[in-house]
Amino acid sequence: MKHLTIVVPEGEGNNISSIVGSYKIFTRANAYQKESGGRALFKIEVAGTAKKVEYHDGLFSVKPHTHISAIAKTDLIIIPSLNHNYQKAVKRNVPLVRWIEQQYRNGAEVASICTGAFLLAASGLLDGGICSTNWAVTDSFRKMFPAVHLQVDKLITDEKGIYTSGGAYSFLNLILYLVEKYYGRQTAIYCSKVFQIEMDRQSQSPFIIFKGLKSHGDEVIKQAQAYIESHWNEKISMERLSTTYAVGRRNFDRRFIKATGNTPVEYLQRVRIEAAKKAFEATRKNVNEVMYDVGYTDPKAFRDVFRRITGLSPLEYRSKYNKDRFELMN
Repeated sequence: MKHLTIVVPEGEGNNISSIVGSYKIFTRANAYQKESGGRALFKIEVAGTAKKVEYHDGLFSVKPHTHISAIAKTDLIIIPSLNHNYQKAVKRNVPLVRWIEQQYRNGAEVASICTGAFLLAASGLLDGGICSTNWAVTDSFRKMFPAVHLQVDKLITDEKGIYTSGGAYSFLNLILYLVEKYYGRQTAIYCSKVFQIEMDRQSQSPFIIFKGLKSHGDEVIKQAQAYIESHWNEKISMERLSTTYAVGRRNFDRRFIKATGNTPVEYLQRVRIEAAKKAFEATRKNVNEVMYDVGYTDPKAFRDVFRRITGLSPLEYRSKYNKDRFELMN
């Protein structure tokens, strides 16, 4: 029998749902295997460095089965999401981070949920590799771990026995992914139906709310960002914009990418598409009306950029998120 460890980091405010959810789904997968004439695949243990960890001002608590030091070898580690003080969380859980690294070196696979990626990245195991996490913490993560290639558009990453997932309750999709990997497709389908989790989701792009990075120190680029965010529905010449700030176009692009992670054109596209998303969510305007409102005149260009950024076509997004969607369908 393989061994599964769901770790419980120390620190007030961590996400208890990803611990409980992981435990319940893997437990059900074990039960289904036995009901189908097989045997349980994993011995599941919840482990940490404290006897009890409290959540939500003591309203809930988790008492791990065992201390991590009692587990000499495990096959799969699940790291739940953290609170929002990531630097403090990493410092407080150094022994756990070292244990995770050592177990990986000994052959274990590791999966991080949402902001649990901060603990995983602190181990150094993600350096030079890919990772997803909650889109809302992109800036903080990139600052702390510049050697990691963050891919927040992806719901799940899978590389060299390391798995990461996007934000919040998308952890359910990661756990289902792992169930399929270890138990097989049929068990994953069963768990999908029992827990009503949509299978095979690949992207968290539709859920991302774009907020341009402003915590950099380049004042010229901050001014350029402010201009784009105030004039996104107008025709903006990046050549003219760079000239306005007395910066050559090539140097302007280089500084913009360094400061924000996007080219000036990509930044404008993301600001426009964010405006389009809000229009689709809150108004009855059709696709063409929204397209013109946000500064596009070419329907194909608008559709292509919208799908690239959100993972959905404009019509699909409108149908899914519009407040009056049921009336619009009739």
